[in-house]
This record gives sequence, C-alpha cells and structure tokens, in this order.
Amino acid sequence: MIEYMTNSLEILSKLPFFYYPFIFVISLLVGSFLNVVIFRTPKILEQNYKIECAEILEMDQVTLEAKNNPQESISLAFPPSTCPKCNTKIKPWHNIPIISYFLLLKGKCHNCKNPISIRYPIIELATSLISVLTIYLLGFTGSGLLALLLLWTLVSLTMIDIDTYLLPDNLTLPLLWLGLIINSFGVFTDLSSALWGAIAGYGSLWGVFWLFKIVTGKEGMGYGDFKLLAALGAWMGWQFIPLIIILSSFVGAFIGIAGIIILGRDKNIPIPFGPYLAIAGWIAFLCGDQLINYYLDSLI
Repeated sequence: MIEYMTNSLEILSKLPFFYYPFIFVISLLVGSFLNVVIFRTPKILEQNYKIECAEILEMDQVTLEAKNNPQESISLAFPPSTCPKCNTKIKPWHNIPIISYFLLLKGKCHNCKNPISIRYPIIELATSLISVLTIYLLGFTGSGLLALLLLWTLVSLTMIDIDTYLLPDNLTLPLLWLGLIINSFGVFTDLSSALWGAIAGYGSLWGVFWLFKIVTGKEGMGYGDFKLLAALGAWMGWQFIPLIIILSSFVGAFIGIAGIIILGRDKNIPIPFGPYLAIAGWIAFLCGDQLINYYLDSLI
C-alpha cells in the first residue's frame, strides 16, 4: 500500500498542471473548514470548561443540563452553520469557498441581508495560496503534503489566538506529537533533533516567562506559546529554535509598529504572541536552511 502511494505521488509530481489546481481547490475547501474550527473551538472549550467546573463543584443538575441540552451542545459538526444574525441555516450552495461570498451572496446573508465578515473568504484564499506556495517549494511529495497539515494547523492557531488569546491544547499537543511521530521516520529531521527541539522550544519560552515574571511581577505570555514552539521544534529540530525566536521577534516588532502607525492601535493593548510564532515558524520551515546558511556565509 505504501509503495503504491509512493509510486502514485511520483507520477503525479510530474504533472504540475494537475496538482497545482488540485491543491488550490482542496485548500480552499480546507480553508472553509478552518473557519469553522477557528469559530467553534473556543466555544467548545468554554462548553467543556462549564461541564468540568459543574462536575468538580458537584452541581449535578447543571452538569446534566449542560450535557443533555441539544440547544447548548456544540461540536465542529453540530449544529449546522447558521447566520449569526437571523439564525437561518446556511445552504450548501451558499457555503462554496470564495464563489458563494462574492458571486451568490455578494457579502450578505441570503435571508436577512446583514453583511458577512470579509475575513471568511480571506482565510480561505490565504490558506489556498500559501498551500500552493508550500507545494511549489517542497514539491508534490509525501513531505510536502505533510507540511500542509502543519500549515493548516498554524492558520487555525493564529486566528484563534488573535480572537481569544488562547492556543488550545487540542491543537498544539496533537501537532507536537505528530511532529515527533513523523520525524521518527526521519521525514524532516532525525528523531533526536525533534525530541530536543520540543524540549528546547518549551523550555526556552518557559525560562523567559519566569524571568519576566520575577523581574516585573507580570506574565508576559501564556503556556500555549510554550507548547506551540515545542511543536515547531518537534517538526523542525532544535537547530531551528533560535531562528524561530529571532524571526518571531522581528515579525512581532514589524506588525506591532505597523499597527500603531497605520491603525492607531494603543501600544498598551496586549498582543498575542502565538501568531508571530506561527508566522516565524512557517518562514523557518520553508526557508530556514537558506537563512541560516546566508547568516553563516556572512560571517566568513
């Protein structure tokens, strides 16, 4: 089976006129699903927290109602997507990525005509374009397709962190374990480098967190950031941790200054660090070797 899949990928890798459109369309569909993940994951976490708190406090009736009330229960698949304004169910043909928003709905709910956020098609299109770029750089190979899983998870984590200042464990931890499993086969790095990458990623930010807290008495970042960097280390190896940290600082500084100058953002408003880590991690994943080699060559 594995040999058959390998041979199929080798054949398809010679047909760019086929796989680029294929990746583009599939990633549009994935981007549409990621919108659901981004919107519902925090709500699912809140729902689960309420149930757990009720169980701990022995609030049996509250727990029973939270578990059994179909109106309150939410998952990635249930209930069906609806308009947040009028609660009308979204028809399947109104959920076609990009096309439905601009051509069929023209940016408004079909029923109540309230505007639909432009961010939904933006996430779909951005996911698709970055996915195509990833396959262009890594090739239509097994490793290239695995890299898409990393990319799609980073997109979800980025938007969730922007919305809620959370990096959910149910995304960061599976990403970490998947990186270790993949690299047990030496796909992106060796297992030893992946293991120490996870340790170095978590430990480095954990140390910064406590140093900052001891000096200032404040918490500068959350534990989700530690886990995200640990996951990136598991995918790339410990060698890339310093590069990711440096790049995330540059990305954060650039976006922060741009936000203050262009959008007039208050510099005292806290900014989630997860998106900077995700962007820096993806840059390092795609061209980290070239950046490191360029830096080393400049020292000679």
